[in-house]
Amino acid sequence: MILTVTLNAALDLTYRTATLVPHSTHRVGEVVERPGGKGLNVARVLSALGHDTVATGFLGGPAGDEVRELLARLSPRTADAFVPVAGATRRTVAVTDEQHGDTTQFNEPGPLVSAAEWGAFTASYEGLLDGADAVALCGSLPPGVHVGAYAELVRRARAAGVPVLLDTSGEPLRRGIAARPDLVKPNAEELAGLTGAREPLRATRDARRRGARSVVASLGPQGLLAVTPDGTWQAAPPAAVRGNPTGAGDSAVAGLLSGLVEELPWPARLARAVALSAATVLAPVAGEFDSASYEELLPRVTVTEPG
Repeated sequence: MILTVTLNAALDLTYRTATLVPHSTHRVGEVVERPGGKGLNVARVLSALGHDTVATGFLGGPAGDEVRELLARLSPRTADAFVPVAGATRRTVAVTDEQHGDTTQFNEPGPLVSAAEWGAFTASYEGLLDGADAVALCGSLPPGVHVGAYAELVRRARAAGVPVLLDTSGEPLRRGIAARPDLVKPNAEELAGLTGAREPLRATRDARRRGARSVVASLGPQGLLAVTPDGTWQAAPPAAVRGNPTGAGDSAVAGLLSGLVEELPWPARLARAVALSAATVLAPVAGEFDSASYEELLPRVTVTEPG
């Protein structure tokens, strides 16, 4: 079982419009609702890959109820272990411009989590670690949760002997990486914010020196760069793809986690992660990937060792 943690879960709404013009009125051609937040996107992709998952974090209010219902319907291999909170789960809105292939995102902040609710979550998390093969800690922190929360959860996973992946940003990433997770997956901006370096290989190596066992950096259309104890690789798709990039990084996390628990070698993990990420850009909503595109892309991903 793979455990995913989404402390700031969301009800994802995707609006599709013919074109997006600032300061004007738009007719929405289609509205799609999905359970959202980075960890939930990861869980849904893992479920589609055939892995049993347990999703935890916080849910509250009508939007939280809808997230639970959608998760049960759309991701049957994902068990719901979310902790209820008094506050209302946030919503995120992605507006897809069909003419230009671009997406504009609006993210609400999330519910205020009390000290008692955080305590209930950590008690539940300890119990869930007992049956986990790996754990993913993903996304932003809701109001009320202390900035060192991910560092605390990393340490608890390490104490339980469970491999842990961290995918967050800013100060939570800075503190979390110092707790020595097995893997972190920043994007280029998060990596630059952490290390102050813009050159990808230098920044990725610097991030690893800060405590992570392995660092896999998302480089957008250029794929992934991995610095690990076993070597350094760059994995790239055969060509750039256009579409909705929301959730592409989460699909990469699912590829890396599934490869870890299946004990695949690093090049195979990276190829899977890149193919899933590109296939997610080609899918209409986050947390899903185009399976035909994934199968077609996977053997065409190139994995090389930087000189």
